[in-house]
Amino acid sequence: MTPSTTVHSPLRLYGRSGELALLEALSARLRAGDGGALVLASPPGLGRSALLDHAVAGHRGPVLRAAGTPAEQRLPYSGVHTLLCSAPGPLPVPPDRLPGSGTTPGGLLGLLRRLGAEAPLLVCVDDAHAWDPDSRAALGFAARRLGAGSRVAVLIGCADETAFAGLPALRLGPLDDDASAALLDRLTETTGDLDPVVRGELLREAAGNPRLLAGLVGRLTPDQLAGRTALPYPLPGAEGVLDSYAAHLDGLAPATRTLLLLAAAAQEHEPDGAGSDFALLLRAAARAGLAPAHLDRLLLTPAGALQLTGGRVHFSHPLLRRAVLHRAAPGHRRAAHELLAALLDGPGGPALPALVQRASAAPGPDTALAARLEAAAAAPRPHAERSAALARAATLSTDGPRRAARFAAAAEQARLAGDAGRARALLARVGADPAQGAAPCVRGMLALRDGPAADAHAALLTAAALLASHDPRRTLDALLGAAQAAWDMGDAIAYLDAMTRVPPAAADRPTAWYRAGMCAVLAGRTDRGHALLRCCLDTVERADDPYELLRALVSALVLGEVDAACRAGARALAAVRTRGPDALLPQALEQLAYAELRAGRHARARAHALEGLHAARRTGQPNAATHLHAVLALAASVEGPAEACTAHADAALAGAGPHGLTQAATLATWAVARADLAAGRPGEAAARLGPLVRPGPRTGHFATRLLAVPCYVEATVLSGRADAGASELAAAVREFTLWTARTTDPQTPAQLARCHALLAPPEEAAARYEQALAHHDRAGGDFERARTQLLYGQSLRRRRRTREARGPLRDALVAFQRCSARVWADRAGGELRAAGEAVDTPDRDGRGSAPLTGLTPQQQRIARYVAEGATNREVAVRLSVSPRTVDHHLRNVFAALGVRSRTELARLLDR
Repeated sequence: MTPSTTVHSPLRLYGRSGELALLEALSARLRAGDGGALVLASPPGLGRSALLDHAVAGHRGPVLRAAGTPAEQRLPYSGVHTLLCSAPGPLPVPPDRLPGSGTTPGGLLGLLRRLGAEAPLLVCVDDAHAWDPDSRAALGFAARRLGAGSRVAVLIGCADETAFAGLPALRLGPLDDDASAALLDRLTETTGDLDPVVRGELLREAAGNPRLLAGLVGRLTPDQLAGRTALPYPLPGAEGVLDSYAAHLDGLAPATRTLLLLAAAAQEHEPDGAGSDFALLLRAAARAGLAPAHLDRLLLTPAGALQLTGGRVHFSHPLLRRAVLHRAAPGHRRAAHELLAALLDGPGGPALPALVQRASAAPGPDTALAARLEAAAAAPRPHAERSAALARAATLSTDGPRRAARFAAAAEQARLAGDAGRARALLARVGADPAQGAAPCVRGMLALRDGPAADAHAALLTAAALLASHDPRRTLDALLGAAQAAWDMGDAIAYLDAMTRVPPAAADRPTAWYRAGMCAVLAGRTDRGHALLRCCLDTVERADDPYELLRALVSALVLGEVDAACRAGARALAAVRTRGPDALLPQALEQLAYAELRAGRHARARAHALEGLHAARRTGQPNAATHLHAVLALAASVEGPAEACTAHADAALAGAGPHGLTQAATLATWAVARADLAAGRPGEAAARLGPLVRPGPRTGHFATRLLAVPCYVEATVLSGRADAGASELAAAVREFTLWTARTTDPQTPAQLARCHALLAPPEEAAARYEQALAHHDRAGGDFERARTQLLYGQSLRRRRRTREARGPLRDALVAFQRCSARVWADRAGGELRAAGEAVDTPDRDGRGSAPLTGLTPQQQRIARYVAEGATNREVAVRLSVSPRTVDHHLRNVFAALGVRSRTELARLLDR
């Protein structure tokens, strides 16, 4: 017996970090002189052989390795014989004598122990399910008894771990999305560009199976991978994996194979992952002459091919279902579909499920059946089912334009179902025929949610021109989508252009009011626009269409009626959840969350925005995710922590830049600036907000930039830049004043009065703040009122009216705490301490301020700012004192705390 001479190559595995860690732990025990065993169980193609290869490559010692051979499955001990014959040197017992010596399975255990005594031994058996029963029993017997001091490790790869009960087992699952994408990048790195649609279709078809993914890539040409040539359907390359799955079915009884075929065929008319109806399967089995006991036995097997859950029958793995259909003879498969179609026929004629089954049984194109499928694929059936039916109708069509139109309609339904990848794959099958504008419209709608807004705008305008002569409904959808793209870009002129192209006859009355009202507002005819938008808003109580309700929400926000916007958003969300479409869920949650932010309901907005973010990721809508990150950044700028605000704002800006989403960028920048204000960094806040509120090429979004003006005024005044930027401040306040006169938002009069208080001479400031607080009393809302109280108290403290300052500051602290504005409560608490009142509030990290208890309130604030890295001049700006005063206090802080440098102070506070 000699050590293995395996070449140690850099084997790259994707998405298997946990499995590799377990293998490394087993290898470490083996190097330490102990032994053990691990069973890697998985269906074919998920990488168990690659993991065994990795273990062998990393082992510095002798290896016994074998794989199961189905042809020898009936030969007793043939598996053990193959394993022992893999030894590169002589064995203590010749392999031919072991089975006949009467010592097996104990003989195998003794032999492995003797081999391990010479050098740490690794035993690898792949496809152990294909071994003969005697060999499996002997291997399991030995593996269960190898432990401390044996110096033998056994790795077993098999389809089902039940044959090796009692051994540690790890069942491999499919690769996750990131690992599959990384593997695909590796497989295609030498072929050139990979088209995004092709990429999505390959990942979908492979379903996380690395061997299948490699097979699919290997059968496509470079032109097909790059999207220059249409993909073949079905995709080639899956045959090897499907044959491996189907090999497990060959030894089953005919009745069992028939039941599996019926179960596989019964899922053809169901949505992906829904399984099949158990009651239907029972009826089909009875019609096929099979007793119910056959199905019961198949379902009751713990590791069987079928599982019953809640009245639905599922295959243990999706590829097993495909393998059943792949293995069945064409005549048997058609007979199963025809049987199911007969059972699904209703008294009034074939329903959509029955037609889908008949389409599955069709041997070739069938124009009549295609027409019936198209007619049945209508509301109220779910969008996913309608998409599948229309795609089948397209494949049965012989007429080129009709086929293209049906594929485009199937893509539209897939988009509405929230399956953007499926929609793009169906669009790729439209071919050169534009389907009279339907396909460009779907492409534009997809780009609106996952692409540059300018591209979506241009595509949708083109689609509207193609559709205008024959499809008014889709023309309206395309133009409204183009307007939405222009809104996202922040291009008011392009928005007006798209909205004015909407034919008045194509829109219902609420949509016509909305169109005319928005155009009037943006054209400066505010009174007329508001009257029309109010008509649109008045229909909310009678509306149940989610699109109409979302337009009512926007109307309410333009009017400034934030409570009405929240009510319309809640109804729109309920309508989407009840009736769909799924693709609209992220937008409904985003709009509702934004309305709740405007109403000061930050916690509720955060909850809805987080749900929307998950929905956007699930439905493949990164642009919606960008907008939701901006909303979450705004919520975090109130509630904290600051790190969350920064993270969400960075994500929003990263998505907004490449896709031209000006509204998301404006909100994200405003959020970071508001967090700067909360942290006492007014200079940074003013630098961020200046470009948003001032005219120029980098200005903010036309519909949201004015919301940031109160923060801009506050940041500019607190940072000492009011005199230098007096003209810009005055222009911003004038514009905000005009907007306040046009909107009914109850907060804007209070915010305007607060701006005047900040800019007023010291002797007039108190009266201005009192006016602002009176407006707040009428408007309600804790957060904005608390901000005014904080600034009022800070103004009084600056004027050395310390005792008077404590009242507003105390009220601000309580209000911030009540609305969970933690970072703002910290700022109010610091101001209150500086005013000489003890405040029992924890630091932002919740650990309290024990090291600073011996300092004065002003010294505590200076110590905290210096520990955060602020210079004396920056601290002076934050506290409205001179740098010399900061230096004096800082020397006293060092003496009181026994530290000699700013670094030591930071370390002390960190502890």
